[in-house]
Amino acid sequence: MLSQSDMLARLGARRPNYALDQALYCDPGVYAHDLQHIFYREWLFAIPACELPKPGAFATLQIGAYPVVITRGNDGMIRAFHNVCRHRGQRLCAKPTGSSPKLVCPYHQWTYDLDGKLLYARDMQEGFDPAEHGLKKVHCVDLGGMVFVCLAEVPPPIADLAKVMMPYLAPSGLKNAKVAHSSTIVEKGNWKLVIENNRECYHCGGSHPSLCRTYSDNPRMTAMEGPDSASPDILAHWKRCEAAGLPSRFVNHPRMQWRLARIPLLNNAESYTMSTKAAVARRMGTMPFSDAGSLLFFHYPNTWNHFLPDHAIVFRILPISPTETEVTTKWLVPEDAVEGVDYDLQNLTEVWMNTNDEDRQVVEENQAGILSPAYEPGPYSTIQEEGVIQFVDWYCGTMTERLSPASVAAE
Repeated sequence: MLSQSDMLARLGARRPNYALDQALYCDPGVYAHDLQHIFYREWLFAIPACELPKPGAFATLQIGAYPVVITRGNDGMIRAFHNVCRHRGQRLCAKPTGSSPKLVCPYHQWTYDLDGKLLYARDMQEGFDPAEHGLKKVHCVDLGGMVFVCLAEVPPPIADLAKVMMPYLAPSGLKNAKVAHSSTIVEKGNWKLVIENNRECYHCGGSHPSLCRTYSDNPRMTAMEGPDSASPDILAHWKRCEAAGLPSRFVNHPRMQWRLARIPLLNNAESYTMSTKAAVARRMGTMPFSDAGSLLFFHYPNTWNHFLPDHAIVFRILPISPTETEVTTKWLVPEDAVEGVDYDLQNLTEVWMNTNDEDRQVVEENQAGILSPAYEPGPYSTIQEEGVIQFVDWYCGTMTERLSPASVAAE
């Protein structure tokens, strides 16, 4: 199991534009450091806000060792708490989603308001103060219909992302959407392999026949800082979209931790469907036309997303072990869309259900090969795998900074 100094040495010895050392993909010590220094410190995408449509609705997730519950209060606010009773530590909510007017511990019925205040604790002795035993809060923010949480005592700044992201998402009307379908799978691969696989389409032609009906695998289309400015197709698409009130040009974090980019689909396709036509008869929010392409949004370390005129697809990854990752996908449609009338669920989900399973197989085979004693890091394609290089650079830079003796001493 790699120590802090061992991991720093491996990171320092990494060859630029090459895959990571074997241990960085599968060592238990590296996994523990990834949790401590990334997943317990960064803002993580948790759920779409529309998953909590009314007061009392809740959703749960497991971030490493931390169970978290997210609720919508009677005031309409979305809040997050550690999903741990302040009595003897029982999880308050065991189900992935549900609804309850109060949060009641199933063990001894300690009862909390939706804002975390302890309302009832039976037969406690004199001097017991309920105000001192409210639920422990988790930082939580709703950015245009996407709920992010952060476990850190002091979370990193998110105002710059909020300022840029919310105008891009506004036309999709996520707060007036609903979850049409949710899928959770476990991929037997390290979380970094899941992200790496997502950050390139080098593999798409050979792995994703359904997706390639509508999504271009041309690496210039989704180059990290945008396609060639001389490309008439993309410039025309941006001009048309922006004239209709859709922010479209590539915008990103200075270190590329996040990026927003609106791209056209192939041959004026309307949606990710086998027919290439819209999957939902109603449009999302104020989307002006059906061939506006897809607004792509990723945020490290745990989400990538597609916002289309007729629906949205949001993805969340959470590490389970050094070589296991939970991948949750949710399909969002307008809240007044009726299944069987405005959309067919199989048609809506087929392309990405296929794609997710294909990606699972790719990641699992990737992990199996890396576990071999014969594995050694190979070179990335600077043409096809620019996004992978950028992610790995972000990961290595972040971990090097946070594992440095001075940084660890300051925590």
